[in-house]
Amino acid sequence: MTERLYYNDSFLYEFDAQVTDLHEMTRQGTISTWMVKLDRTAFYPTSGGQPFDTGTLTAFSKSGTELQVKVEDVFEDEAGEVWHRTDKVLEPGARVHGAIDRERRRDHMQQHSGQHVLSAAFIHLFKYPTVSFHLGEESSSIDLQCEAVTNEQLMEAERLANEVIAEDRPVSIRYVSRQDAEQIGVRKLPPREGQIRLIDISDFDLNACGGTHVRSSGQIGCILVRKTEKVKQGVRAEFVCGLRAVSSARRDFATLTESAGLYTTAMYELPAQIRKQQEELKAQQRTQVKLNEELATLLAAKIADEAPTNDGRKLIRPVLTDRDAAFAKLLAQKLSRNGNGIIALLATPNPTPTLVFARSQDQSLDVGALLKEIVTAAGGRGGGGKDLAQGGVPADANLEEMLAKAANRIA
Repeated sequence: MTERLYYNDSFLYEFDAQVTDLHEMTRQGTISTWMVKLDRTAFYPTSGGQPFDTGTLTAFSKSGTELQVKVEDVFEDEAGEVWHRTDKVLEPGARVHGAIDRERRRDHMQQHSGQHVLSAAFIHLFKYPTVSFHLGEESSSIDLQCEAVTNEQLMEAERLANEVIAEDRPVSIRYVSRQDAEQIGVRKLPPREGQIRLIDISDFDLNACGGTHVRSSGQIGCILVRKTEKVKQGVRAEFVCGLRAVSSARRDFATLTESAGLYTTAMYELPAQIRKQQEELKAQQRTQVKLNEELATLLAAKIADEAPTNDGRKLIRPVLTDRDAAFAKLLAQKLSRNGNGIIALLATPNPTPTLVFARSQDQSLDVGALLKEIVTAAGGRGGGGKDLAQGGVPADANLEEMLAKAANRIA
């Protein structure tokens, strides 16, 4: 069984070990990845919501040649053995020196320890237990067992968590039996027997956990809760801690500063400016809808009046090169509703090639069936009712030819 040094010291970044087993994991052409097992390791495998460590293993041959491989993933198998995925092969029995990516380990310690503090804050203030935890590449989250969390509660929990961080309380690790853990008020126990590893944030939180953690709460730096959302098991709170919180706040500040510059306004006046722009846009849209209605009405009357009548029918088939599909549909509706003997076969290339067919109520032609036949033959899709139908065709379709084909089918 691999000796797991990381359980004892989260700040153990380098160690010496021996390769005990090796398997080729995947092969793509001449590139392979390998599964390496060591007799002891300080690399943390993905577990309990915390991602794995990365780093390097350096092997030394008898001749003194040095071979360094990258540790790209660390995981446990079903038997509890720890495996390291590497980009190069190592010899079984080789002595290696392991070096863990310090920045990644420190980030994970800050996020995971911060999660303990934030979860405990929700317990202390509102009795909202954490039912699951996830540490992601950009942000972390806890799922709280409750119906809702107000903004005021969120700010209060965040404030308490940061007070505990500012007090720089000691964080210690100890091992107890399950029976003892049940008697000393552990926040959440795992469903197993035997020795249980506890993370103790002095006079604030006691929780079972196998992850990497800081030595004192001050090393977390700070906690910033970014948002909440409703999920199946309650409310999910997304947060960032430490240096990641600083980076996140800096990115947010830069985004707000750039956005404010686009509006030529102060950063904190952005919401008011955006609301104003939205109102103006809605007003413009209403005006545009009204203008399109008026234009379609006038254009429909003009087209219907100028179209020749053949056997009591007016066959209209323009390609509207300067109009979009929405206007084509509106025009087709105006033509079919405001005239008699009308069959309108309209097309537009904007924003994508579209056909719209319509007929007045005194005509018996099924324009939906006709349109479906035409667009399907061209490799497109569409359909509709007997009096109005719409469909799209590929970008290279010849709209003039398609309307001519439809007119011939009617004839």
